[in-house]
Amino acid sequence: MEREMVIVLDFGGQYNQLIARRVRECNVYCEVHPHTMSLEEIRKMNPKGIIFTGGPNSVYGDDSPSCDKGIFELGIPVLGICYGAQLMNHLLGGRVSTAPVREYGKTEVHFDTTGKMFTNVSGTSVCWMSHTDYISQPAPGFEIKASTPVCPVAAAENVEKGLYCVQFHPEVMHTQEGKKMLANFLFDICGCAGDWKMDSFVETSIQTLRERIGNGKVLCALSGGVDSSVAAVLLSKAVGKQLTCVFVDHGLLRKNEGDEVEEVFGPNGPYDLNFIRVNAQKRFYEKLAGAVEPEDKRKIIGEEFIRVFEEEAQKIGAVDFLVQGTIYPDVIESGLGKSAVIKSHHNVGGLPDYVDFKEIVEPLRLLFKDEVRAAGRELGIPEKLISRQPFPGPGLAIRIIGEVTEDKVRMLQDADAIYREEIAKADIPNKPDQYFAALTNMRSVGVMGDERTYDYAVALRAVTTTDFMTAEFAELPWELIGRVSSRIVNEVKNVNRVLYDCTGKPPATIEFE
Repeated sequence: MEREMVIVLDFGGQYNQLIARRVRECNVYCEVHPHTMSLEEIRKMNPKGIIFTGGPNSVYGDDSPSCDKGIFELGIPVLGICYGAQLMNHLLGGRVSTAPVREYGKTEVHFDTTGKMFTNVSGTSVCWMSHTDYISQPAPGFEIKASTPVCPVAAAENVEKGLYCVQFHPEVMHTQEGKKMLANFLFDICGCAGDWKMDSFVETSIQTLRERIGNGKVLCALSGGVDSSVAAVLLSKAVGKQLTCVFVDHGLLRKNEGDEVEEVFGPNGPYDLNFIRVNAQKRFYEKLAGAVEPEDKRKIIGEEFIRVFEEEAQKIGAVDFLVQGTIYPDVIESGLGKSAVIKSHHNVGGLPDYVDFKEIVEPLRLLFKDEVRAAGRELGIPEKLISRQPFPGPGLAIRIIGEVTEDKVRMLQDADAIYREEIAKADIPNKPDQYFAALTNMRSVGVMGDERTYDYAVALRAVTTTDFMTAEFAELPWELIGRVSSRIVNEVKNVNRVLYDCTGKPPATIEFE
């Protein structure tokens, strides 16, 4: 299908997929490619614009990622963000140096609103900074269009060449007018029409999956979460009874969740699926015994998942494809290209080296969570399931700090059920987008019934977010938190303290591990 396109070149930053998401929000199709993409490949794709991402390196380092300088002569507008801004100036004759003062977080930036990217932007606006180096001297032909007291070149432009750079991150929600700036780049500078929509994703994907799978047998790793549910129904539409959905209850689900999943997808549910439930709780607990590091736990769970699926595939006979509900945030946080690994997702970075399937199929790999939900609605999946909160594949294992045991799982399931129940029935205007309880590894002294206790502390987490790549902590009413706390310490054995997490993402992640 012919469509206008913007290319994001990835220089190893953690926000590369978020940039693509923001572009898509403007109804402009966008793809992310490695910074090593050749000029010839770029010409063939005929993009309307190019965006350089941030990255963790210094542009003057020997092994730092770079690109062909010819990219600036293609006549295609280029926007450099953070590292991308520094690289643009470095390659074109400017100077990048170690900043005397490192900027991180929300920063007041002063704008020259005659800059083409800053039309209708306030003269002073809060932006998200994250840099150790800075542009000490812009390249010839660039005019400075924004600054802070410690960053003289917060933005610059070379209108004649169609080159624009910003030291801050317009793609992050913390940048108050970031979406407006990106829209100015896409529409006023690149001349995009904004005519791309998600409408055709389901239809195109079904056709592509049919062609790719042919007569092969397919095994879908079904967790019952939004992503795997959408992947399962999508594959069912594409290949029908060639698909078998295997739901592995690893004993790390929320309270009663295994039965709820079976109720929806099992033989008495609304979908005509081949459905197998594997109760593997004991097996996973034994494998996790002694594991305390988050990455170890993720990899143990990832490998054991695959082994269970392989065993079930052998029972079915000659399964060619394994389907997973992997989405973009899973991929980026597991490390894309040379991006830093934040955490290995059990179905991406947590996979073992050897997998006994012809291919792994990930039909949602290029979608963000809100796009997955939109696809689910097109597929007719009930809103109750589509709108449910994200739940990590490793389950409660990464909401239990330290070693996972059956007793700890029981504690957390009970505490989490109380928390979710109280929020669900609370009369608050805007409920958080995600909320859950976590079991810390901290034990502390308490007193209950005139007796000394030495028990665990539960942490409550609630965030507001639109994309799950960035988030703010939710300011829940203290009365609600107090009610939850009282119920947990009274009803959950071996818990004597409740904490509330007031940290955003970044610097934290939404999950604890």
